[in-house]
Amino acid sequence: MDPYKVLGLTLNQDGTISRSSPVPLSPAFPDGESLPDSTTTVSSKDVPLNPSHNTTVRLFLPNSLPHSKSLPLIIYFHGGGFVLFHAASAPFHASCVHLAASLPAIVASVDYRLAPEHRLPAAFDDARDALRWAQSAVASDPWVRDFADPTKFFLMGSSAGATICYHVALDLISSKLDLSPLHLSGLILNQPYFGGIERTASELTFANDKIIPLLANDLLWELALPVGSDRDHEYCNVVAKEAKDVKFLPPCLVRGHNGDPLFDRQNVFVEMLKRAGLTVVAKMGSPGHHGIELFNPEKATEMATDVKNFVYGGVEIGTPGTRPEHKL
Repeated sequence: MDPYKVLGLTLNQDGTISRSSPVPLSPAFPDGESLPDSTTTVSSKDVPLNPSHNTTVRLFLPNSLPHSKSLPLIIYFHGGGFVLFHAASAPFHASCVHLAASLPAIVASVDYRLAPEHRLPAAFDDARDALRWAQSAVASDPWVRDFADPTKFFLMGSSAGATICYHVALDLISSKLDLSPLHLSGLILNQPYFGGIERTASELTFANDKIIPLLANDLLWELALPVGSDRDHEYCNVVAKEAKDVKFLPPCLVRGHNGDPLFDRQNVFVEMLKRAGLTVVAKMGSPGHHGIELFNPEKATEMATDVKNFVYGGVEIGTPGTRPEHKL
């Protein structure tokens, strides 16, 4: 199996890659778009993030809302192994529309730089830019200013996007960066994308997985990690050397499916969070493959329900292991 062919990639002589993904891009809909079988509409718009890096944020706002600052603000990072896709890629656009309408919430999807043209930690740096954007948007962007509650601020990601959430949250804690009036209330980590040199049982069982077969997964990490690094690098294997600030993370929702090659790594990650004393809502083991919510409407609804229960439900902010007094 040629992993480049599986991923629709061609390696160029200068180290960049050409991508031939069949996934279309979706335009933003400032005037709103309807959800299937629903009267709810969601407006979306693209706003600049860091012009020097050509990064943007796609913002989603559910319509027909009272004019009050009551909605959670969710910064979202899409998946794609740090190499593929954009915030405008149709499946991720649709996922954010569904989340914004179902919760409801304001969702800000970050179009971060991709590897290998911009290897890690470029995506983490872009995530930090997104948090600073959110801080300023509380006062400057009319959608965020008029509808977002800055005390209900969450980071969410799917696959590699979940990995970005984890690393940028640790970076915020270690740097003591003050993003007031935003208060980081939780992390939503959907099928986080981790790796390591030693193979796990689920990786071997699903070596020929239709979404991320093992050799393609290896290639994504080879393209994303700093040059000369292996899969035990701290960006990839986060449990090999537990970060000292893990215990200060806010409550975490972690989701995983039992047909995902990364399922074993996700379970080990959950256990690491629990050992650190965090509040962890683990939704692990339901049937499905990696990224199934992008293809299966029932699984999309299942994810939205889990996220809604976490954001609006009974997670006690301020349990042992969190730092409610520190506004991130």
